[in-house]
Amino acid sequence: MSGDRPTLPPVRLHSDAELARAALTSPLLARAARLARWAGPATRVGAGGELADEQLPEAAAHLGLPADEDGAAEASEAWRLAVDTGLVEVTDPAEDAEGVEGVEDPEAVGTVTAGENLALLTSGSPQDVLAIWLDAFDAVFTDATAPVLDDLAEAIGADGQIDLEALDWDPEAEAEFLEGVLGNLYLLTVSDGAAEGPVPLPALAASMIVPDDMGEPTDDVLEQVSDAMMQLDDQFRVLEPIGLVAYQPVDEALMAEEGAEPEAPVDDEDVTRYGMVRLTPLGLYGVRARMLEAGVDAPAVGDLADKGAEALLDGIAYFPEASAGAETQLWLARREPAAAARELLAAARGTDRGAPLRRLRSQQALSLVGPEAEDAVREVLDNAELGGLARVWLAEHGASDVPPPPESMIFWLAIDTIAAQLDADGEPDELQGLVAGLTGRHSGFFDAAWRVDHPATADVLEAMGRLHPDKKAAKEARKAAFKARSRGGN
Repeated sequence: MSGDRPTLPPVRLHSDAELARAALTSPLLARAARLARWAGPATRVGAGGELADEQLPEAAAHLGLPADEDGAAEASEAWRLAVDTGLVEVTDPAEDAEGVEGVEDPEAVGTVTAGENLALLTSGSPQDVLAIWLDAFDAVFTDATAPVLDDLAEAIGADGQIDLEALDWDPEAEAEFLEGVLGNLYLLTVSDGAAEGPVPLPALAASMIVPDDMGEPTDDVLEQVSDAMMQLDDQFRVLEPIGLVAYQPVDEALMAEEGAEPEAPVDDEDVTRYGMVRLTPLGLYGVRARMLEAGVDAPAVGDLADKGAEALLDGIAYFPEASAGAETQLWLARREPAAAARELLAAARGTDRGAPLRRLRSQQALSLVGPEAEDAVREVLDNAELGGLARVWLAEHGASDVPPPPESMIFWLAIDTIAAQLDADGEPDELQGLVAGLTGRHSGFFDAAWRVDHPATADVLEAMGRLHPDKKAAKEARKAAFKARSRGGN
């Protein structure tokens, strides 16, 4: 009975201002900005825009990095990011080499100027900063999926071109794998009831390798998981400096022998030694942005705050309870209570497939409005679709002189409520209690229920036949469902 559901649960994002501050303080982007401010016309770059080797020690010193190969490599990485994100602009070296004195290799000279994006880091809006950070994330993602330098060197042919077949590297497959890993990490982070804190690297690797229907993993699968762990260890080390993840690397002591890879951990081992990772708030923002760009439905709490009531009720239909409540509170905060109540009730009407769940979400939303909704609720007491809902709301809020519902409304509300629950949750164990309670309170329930003029009557009665714990009552439910279908229109 369910309609289209969002691919992912909604994420609660930090404000743009908080995310922008996190972006500006991410180590790699902060270093890139410092180098962009340090650079000038005298800065020498290579043909690809990279810093010339003789400039790296000065750049590393400016960043407070050690005067060794690691410091030079980190300075080079920060410079490349400054170029990739438009913090610096490098002209074509060949255009500027002519006439430069004291240059041994004219082809290694280019002009460096400040890029337009550099000023935006200090004077732009939070959205400007986040746009630059997303460019940085894209660049670092590409680096994380690139082949290892040693492998790359071995794959360069006599003509200087890279032999992709010899490299055994499929860029699309590598990118798809890392996208999948980040998607799984995102889902583990935003799912209702998800454990707070980092995710063990073995579990994340297994989520990509081990089939869902596999019981005990085979040795071959465990070896694949181990390989994936080591690949992810390298990739998360690359992604951490941009602020995407907080990462505790694999304990190098687990690989005592040169070239050895860690075996999949057993239960009595400290799993944290095999690597732990979590998405930062900025990482959640970045992964969601990539998902949206790829066409994935990745909602965020607050997306519906400026939309109409029907969009709200449809949008939160399958949200976890806490997220639905948060989204509704944001929606209500922008509206006058009585007007909001009327808009919610108007959106709850209908006989389409999603209407029962809209009414349930409307009732939940109205509970957050408070007593200011009473006049709007009383206005629908005589409405066949909303009258039962209105009486329940008034009774829960201690209202006086609530008119008793006609019997037909009681049965209609029962069918509508079960239809909404089936749409929202399928057939959970909790629904068995509701079904048994309804039939226990109303003698002859099924004899009356099959006559209810509701689009979901037959479907609900069939479900009650599956759910009712009493075999005799279950049989009566199935007979009632048959009668309802025989009436036509159900």
